[in-house]
Amino acid sequence: MLMTKSVDTAFATTVLVVEADKIGSAASPLNLPKTMAVIEASESPRAGDVVVVRALTDSATYNQLELPTGRMAKINPGDVLVGVLGRRRALKGFVGDVPETIVAGDRLHLLNMGGVIGLCTGHHSSLSDAISVEVIGLACDERGRVLNIADVALPLRENLGQTAPLILVAGTCMNSGKTYAATELIKQATRVGLKVAGAKLSGVACLRDTLNMADHGAIATASFLDCGLPSTVGAGDLAPVAKSIISRLNAEKPDMIVIELGDGILGGYSVDSVFDDEELRAATAAIVFCASDYVGAWGGIELFRRRGIQVDVIAGSVTDSQMGEDFIEREFNVPAGNARRDGTRLFKIVKDKVSSFGLRVSSSHASALV
Repeated sequence: MLMTKSVDTAFATTVLVVEADKIGSAASPLNLPKTMAVIEASESPRAGDVVVVRALTDSATYNQLELPTGRMAKINPGDVLVGVLGRRRALKGFVGDVPETIVAGDRLHLLNMGGVIGLCTGHHSSLSDAISVEVIGLACDERGRVLNIADVALPLRENLGQTAPLILVAGTCMNSGKTYAATELIKQATRVGLKVAGAKLSGVACLRDTLNMADHGAIATASFLDCGLPSTVGAGDLAPVAKSIISRLNAEKPDMIVIELGDGILGGYSVDSVFDDEELRAATAAIVFCASDYVGAWGGIELFRRRGIQVDVIAGSVTDSQMGEDFIEREFNVPAGNARRDGTRLFKIVKDKVSSFGLRVSSSHASALV
């Protein structure tokens, strides 16, 4: 790490020039260089502010940082890291918040592998403690203004407009099989000649899932990170975020858009707000709900039913065995499809919903839905 100190006399601000070892993917929208100016304090830090820290500890279970390229890099004590301030509410991970103030020398924690940094207040019992970091400063421009990923965010939208059919993949919780189901649907649709876009609408910032979608054939991807959010904790109404993301993806003229809703339909990530929006509900051709057990599957079906919404197919680890699939269809009267064992069947269930939906399917690809 190279560090020099200077004082901006025009703004009476102490500025450090720091060279980072690693930049987290949560800061990727800003396309930052490794050498950057930082200020040493902020009385009102915001989620999304770019923060430069020094790693103080190691972790046996959570010791890698996802870089803007998507590559994972080992974090070593002493490494200078660039991340963004943010919040997390992971039932099976870390819980943390943005500090009320921030000063060089403060101790914070790495909350996720994308480089979201905050004050950790708890974690799942299966994990070791979050990596502790020491604040060096907040990245700033030449005027001493703190950089924030919201500086380059997509504008939020109140109206959806014309859109390709939406496939919403929701679930009971993290690790319930949502990403596997979403990517399998993208793969299967691509194989029959459809143009598919993919999105991650809620969760905590990381490129892994959208990169996975691209690897499975998505012609375009976007996430809440593109809207300047390091996570959707405390986001309130996610509908304007969803409409912004969907609008960007529709520019590529996809035949359908597969949207993964990170975390669960209950929890701290504002997922339920998506289903309160009439425009989004009207544009949704199919809802895929992922669960890990029968109770979770029943609970999801019931919670949606209370909103007047029908779950179109149950997926996730509860369907990893044929017994689970058969039980759901027999007892809950809802189709079940497993992404791992029979992705073709899962896609057929969804394809039948999309083909009868009739929002917009390009004429050159419409035959693939028949």
